[in-house]
Amino acid sequence: MKKTVTTLADGRELLYYDSHDDVVRDAVDQRPLGAVSTSSEIRRDPLLGDSVAIASHRQGRIYHPPADECPLCPSRDGRRSEIPEADYEVAVFENRFPSLAGDSGRCEVVCFTSDHDASFADLTEEQAALVLAAWTDRTAEFARLPQVRQVFCFENRGAEIGVTLGHPHGQIYGYPFVTPRTELMLRSAATHRATTGRNLFDDVVDREEADGSRVVIPGEHWIAFVPYAAHWPYEVHLYPRRRVPDLRELDDAARAEFPRIYLELLRRFDRIFGPGEPPTPYISAWHQAPFEAPGREEFGLHLELFTIRRTSGKLKFLAGSESGMNVFINDVPPEAAAQRLREVASE
Repeated sequence: MKKTVTTLADGRELLYYDSHDDVVRDAVDQRPLGAVSTSSEIRRDPLLGDSVAIASHRQGRIYHPPADECPLCPSRDGRRSEIPEADYEVAVFENRFPSLAGDSGRCEVVCFTSDHDASFADLTEEQAALVLAAWTDRTAEFARLPQVRQVFCFENRGAEIGVTLGHPHGQIYGYPFVTPRTELMLRSAATHRATTGRNLFDDVVDREEADGSRVVIPGEHWIAFVPYAAHWPYEVHLYPRRRVPDLRELDDAARAEFPRIYLELLRRFDRIFGPGEPPTPYISAWHQAPFEAPGREEFGLHLELFTIRRTSGKLKFLAGSESGMNVFINDVPPEAAAQRLREVASE
């Protein structure tokens, strides 16, 4: 992998990731951009003990532009975008409308491909491996930032999820605190260790593999399964078989196998509801251990992939119980979801 670091016209950082060392990235951003103005503020909720990012400047972000004005496409034919080059493999840049900025963290956009009409599932294994390399590199770079305690790499796909740009892309958030969901996992892992003497994440994987009814893809170095207490109608967790706290510590064997298994999962998601259905909206979320947090060595890196579509033409809304009390009600038994995901395998 070759990484080229440059800046955009307003001073934001831009990085290109290429699979060949002989690629030259020297295009200059010539847009007349003003300085980025952000007002991100972290406020602590005294009742719940969690944090909320107040970011009013995000109201002005680009919203569903036509394809010929997409800011994530390469710059071509006099049309200038966030990517000055006429083509690229993977590009990462600081978000112009970040939820977290300055002492409150950092936000970046990851463009998976220059092809506006593609999706992650359309990538080759080589392209997916390059995205994994970019995620890993950015995790390592965020770890050096004093204001960042946890890194979250994720993709929102589909208008139903709230995506405002159709180009295939994801984001990376560097939080200045440990997120509530991760704190719960760390707390559960600590309790499990104290009561059983074993690692919680290892036991979860062992339980799913022993049961087998919810396993979707049993790879050599990864295992994908629908969790026993899945929150979402179709939800898959993908774990490396060798437990590691974050992306930086994956070994070469796991890195080599990941693209095949992950791409197969995404392609199966698009076939869940049968032929003729629109692409399945989903969220794909990497869960990594916080930096230097107590219990970090107990954490198990994993990816959670889920859709808010519960059946053809119907979405799973987070209504009273989910939004008001954070108690999920799942309409699809996890075993049935796993069976469906096995039925729509590519081969």
